[in-house]
Amino acid sequence: MGRYRTGRPHTRRGAVMHLEFSQREIRDLAVAWLALGVAFTLLLERELVAALDLGGQLTALSPAAVAGTLLVSLLTVGVGFLLHEVAHKVVAVRFGQVAAFRADYRMLGFAVVGALVGFLFAAPGAVVHRGRITAKQNGLIALAGPVTNLLLAVVFLVPYAVVLTAGTSGFLADLATRGLQINLLLAGFNMLPFGPLDGRKIRAWSTPVWAVVAVPSLVLAVGALFVL
Repeated sequence: MGRYRTGRPHTRRGAVMHLEFSQREIRDLAVAWLALGVAFTLLLERELVAALDLGGQLTALSPAAVAGTLLVSLLTVGVGFLLHEVAHKVVAVRFGQVAAFRADYRMLGFAVVGALVGFLFAAPGAVVHRGRITAKQNGLIALAGPVTNLLLAVVFLVPYAVVLTAGTSGFLADLATRGLQINLLLAGFNMLPFGPLDGRKIRAWSTPVWAVVAVPSLVLAVGALFVL
């Protein structure tokens, strides 16, 4: 989910990586994180949407359930998105790029509105960077995002296996299940070789590398969508 531009290199090859976040970048990341959390909550808590409607039944709304869903959303889809974008930036800076995340406020608004009517399409923004890079470096920058989501899926897999074995439910079960599901979906979706998605940039560099990551990612994403 990054956009890439070429120009003069920011640092010498082999220079020490210096990672910084501007106030604007921190604000954009925070707004995107919160907006995605709210959108995902609206998608899951249809009673909340009904309560926001003038004809909705406020008595049907459970504040505790909504708060729990919001927290789960922020810790799963929100964190998955944040670390995906930060991974793009870290690798870009490693290759001497000037890199920063820029939120797309129009698309964030669209995500919230879409969630209100029952669907979610999130394109919250992207890491933009400039500097002279090779096709391989460009591909590795793109690869960093989906790989980060796969690693996060592994992290959530452990508690998911525990709650599944124990047959427990509640907040921790929701957190583990959503965390595993969302990160697998993010990895698989971003490996598609189309448009501005990471998969297109990875395949432009190396079709074998793309296939090795994309095929299992897409299979796992389908499983996460229909099994979890």
